[in-house]
Amino acid sequence: MSLTHLVRAPFVAALFALATVASGLPTAALAQASAPAAQVAEPAPAPAPAPAAVAAPTVIKEAVANPYGLEAMWRDGDIITRTTLIIMIIMSMGSWYVIFTKLFEQSKLMRSAKAAGESFWSAGSIKQGAESLDEGSAFRFIAESGLNASDHHEGTIVESIDKHTWIGMSIQRAVDNINSRLQDGLAFLATVGSTAPFVGLFGTVWGILHALTSIGVSGQASIDKVAGPVGEALIMTAIGLAVAVPAVMGYNWLIRRNKNAMERVRAFSGDVHNVLLAGKR
Repeated sequence: MSLTHLVRAPFVAALFALATVASGLPTAALAQASAPAAQVAEPAPAPAPAPAAVAAPTVIKEAVANPYGLEAMWRDGDIITRTTLIIMIIMSMGSWYVIFTKLFEQSKLMRSAKAAGESFWSAGSIKQGAESLDEGSAFRFIAESGLNASDHHEGTIVESIDKHTWIGMSIQRAVDNINSRLQDGLAFLATVGSTAPFVGLFGTVWGILHALTSIGVSGQASIDKVAGPVGEALIMTAIGLAVAVPAVMGYNWLIRRNKNAMERVRAFSGDVHNVLLAGKR
């Protein structure tokens, strides 16, 4: 091979490579330039619609009857359970009746004491002062008892008793009568306060007996066998305490109010006694 052929072969190869590169360059540049234009021409995608609000699920509470409540105890209980419950209801009703009745009587007595202090001692005599008080007033009763003792002392079977003693005895009997009226019903409150817890305890023991019986009959100590009787026992205990506590508190409160009322009654009776002995009738 000649020197010309050796030089010409690389030169031809270089020319061929340059022609290939020159022919491919515009096409790639055009493709790269057209790509951004296409991206600009394309419209922006529409925003996705907001998801519709999901409604909250409606929660339906199923009413479940309590098989171990007071109603179930009355419905399923035996004669002893019902009798115990009736006794405690009567105790509670009687206690509240006594409490409200005695409060009314004590309030009436306090109003009478205030009226006696305003009108009785400003009258000209014991008789006029007694007539100025209301009918049925405890203070009018004391004044009239003293007047009657003073009027019928001479010429009677009690003439041998001196006037001072006779009038004092008559007024004291009137005061004791008033005190006895104020004490009416308090013994019932004391009885209820002391016995209601034990009546409830009896219902508790009876409920536990039912629980043990259910366990023995079924042969298994499952919760469904003992829940009803034990719940019945606890209800009886709660009712017994609910009956006893108001009775005890009402008894102590009424006793204190009676003491204050009787202090005014005794002070009034002593003053009437002294006025009658002085001859101011």
